[in-house]
Amino acid sequence: MQRWRGLEDLPGGWGRCVVTIGVFDGVHRGHQALIGKTVEIAKARELPSVVLTFDPHPSEVIRPGSHPAQLTTLRRKAELVEQLGVDVFAVLPFTPELMRLSADEFVHEVLVDRLHAAAVVVGENFTFGAQALGTVATLRELGKRFGFVTYGAELQSGGTPGTDNGEITFSSTYVRSCIDAGDVAAAAEALGRPHRLEGIVVRGDGRGHDLGYPTANLSTTRFAAVPADGVYACWFVRGAQRLPSAVSVGTNPTFSGRERTVEAFVLDVDEDFYGQHVALDFVSRLRGQIKFTTAEDLVAKIDEDVARTRSALGA
Repeated sequence: MQRWRGLEDLPGGWGRCVVTIGVFDGVHRGHQALIGKTVEIAKARELPSVVLTFDPHPSEVIRPGSHPAQLTTLRRKAELVEQLGVDVFAVLPFTPELMRLSADEFVHEVLVDRLHAAAVVVGENFTFGAQALGTVATLRELGKRFGFVTYGAELQSGGTPGTDNGEITFSSTYVRSCIDAGDVAAAAEALGRPHRLEGIVVRGDGRGHDLGYPTANLSTTRFAAVPADGVYACWFVRGAQRLPSAVSVGTNPTFSGRERTVEAFVLDVDEDFYGQHVALDFVSRLRGQIKFTTAEDLVAKIDEDVARTRSALGA
């Protein structure tokens, strides 16, 4: 898969293509269906498929300070898109200048003049251009003028097995709300895989080591979608290696902590992960954050957490 940063990266002699447009944060099941349709149409037309996304998140440019919690880093997004068979992952820097382009100007300058789109695939609720005035209907009208076909795909929905959630429309906003509530199982259902948190392992206060449960402390990116405080069963991912781990998210209230941390106790491994880039795949929430009276009570509860982690992960 080719990866472009800005349309200046287009190779010489670029021909026509099939494009889908969106932020695609999380690359959830709705996004997967949309991208899959794009790849299908592109193959049928014997043209390359292009995923056109934006960085930073448009919300941060349109309303500074409103950047939503980020479900996937740009690198992770590219990896997930590549797994869906896409030919080109194109990142368009979202600037104030781009924000001010009208719907007509965006289509003419980006989709027609630069990408030479033969077909454009978007969700039925897609909006674009200055003040989000462009819609799927706008794209269809402009397509007639500029010679491309527009496909408006239905939104994907589903329910969480074993619950009374009913039909939920999959969206990045819904996934964020699940993660914010600590319902990582519902988030995984919408994503089609566990929610992943990435970061660098940094030095902690060493208290876990003193308790017999040394932890890898994760320093996450600025806008990362960190689950609600509590203890989780997770896979600790380092390259191709997946290790079972019990992960605590919170402020360590037993020791009057104030700073919110993400600490992973990796089962059956005696290793210092300091300085390494790792990821945590959140499988299930074991319990909320609890303040214990004594360190002994805390250790007894951690013993339970580790046993429950083994059970949840089959480890």
